[in-house]
Amino acid sequence: MKHMNYILGSALLLFMTGTTYGCNLKAHSKERTTLTTTYTGEKPEKQYVKIALLLDTSNSMDGLINQAKAQLWDIVNEFTHAKCGSNVRPSLQIALYEYGNDNLSSQEGYIRQVLGFSNDLDEISEKLFSLTTNGGEEYCGQVIHTSLKQLKWGKNADDLKMIFIAGNEPFTQGKLDYRDAATNAKEKDVIVNTIFCGNYDQGISTMWKKGALLTGGEYMAIDHNRQVVHINTPYDDIIIQLNSKLNNTYISYGSIGRQKKELQSIQDANAAELEEVVAVKRAVSKSSRLYKNSQWDLVDAAEDDESIISELKEKELPEELQGKSEIEIKAYVKQKKTEREEIQKQIQELNAKREVYIVEHRKEEIGELENAMLSAIKAQASKKNFTWD
Repeated sequence: MKHMNYILGSALLLFMTGTTYGCNLKAHSKERTTLTTTYTGEKPEKQYVKIALLLDTSNSMDGLINQAKAQLWDIVNEFTHAKCGSNVRPSLQIALYEYGNDNLSSQEGYIRQVLGFSNDLDEISEKLFSLTTNGGEEYCGQVIHTSLKQLKWGKNADDLKMIFIAGNEPFTQGKLDYRDAATNAKEKDVIVNTIFCGNYDQGISTMWKKGALLTGGEYMAIDHNRQVVHINTPYDDIIIQLNSKLNNTYISYGSIGRQKKELQSIQDANAAELEEVVAVKRAVSKSSRLYKNSQWDLVDAAEDDESIISELKEKELPEELQGKSEIEIKAYVKQKKTEREEIQKQIQELNAKREVYIVEHRKEEIGELENAMLSAIKAQASKKNFTWD
């Protein structure tokens, strides 16, 4: 099959599973009526897209991990423009598990939660880049069951929840039956999508397709070792330069501020080391609404609640703001906010031109699977009243 690049991201878009109201304006099928709860008449303040990535990290999966690293930013960039209903923008949270690795505990089924649900894109990137491979036993049913049990999926009927599991061993391995895991997933309104790393028919014969269909999910087969082909554009270098300027608009604060600001630069470097185009995609993500860092950046924090400026102690401020009055700090934060918005706007405008260039220069055979997946994604999304700008 075609590249993994777009698969995890595109596939992640399939998470359209909500139930009673909000995004899904249509009535439920009879099989879901037993899960209906009393409607309070109040609209939730936030709606979430919750995606759990379950990645096989056995010896043969280095290619899968590398493609997942690159794909993260495609996921974010796709969801930047998603709307639930007429004007609600869903928040994106991603969790990460690894399984099938001898370095993991046998008592836990060779499974490890790398990261619970998080909207910290730098942290998600960091965890993906920390993954290493080693031979082991791959228990698909157990890792699905574990992620359903451990993660905070929530009970909001309008939240869209999905699991994406990727690997290359039979789906039937392990003591926990994948069919029981699928039943559990349906009870939590979670769709399980499967990505078999190998021959399409082999994935079917080893139950990867059935594992997806049991929850209404999608089955995909990919060549995880295939070299992903990216298209370079005339706008890439400019976007990367703007990304450096964008970093200068962040004002770290608090006990974790400096560390988080360093992590931002480290993940820029990781993306660039993988491939220049990946660095471009990350920069585009950083210019979007989904790249939010209120927990360590004073600009984002003040946008949420400006009172934080008066509440911070001087030692919690960066050196350039220590000794400044509250009025001076507010003026500095406002200046950085203005600079950031202008840079983000430039990146978005350049990316629009970049996307047009890519479409015009893409070979016809490239993107066959990606296009098929996007078509399926949009079809499922429309049933939940999702639209894209």
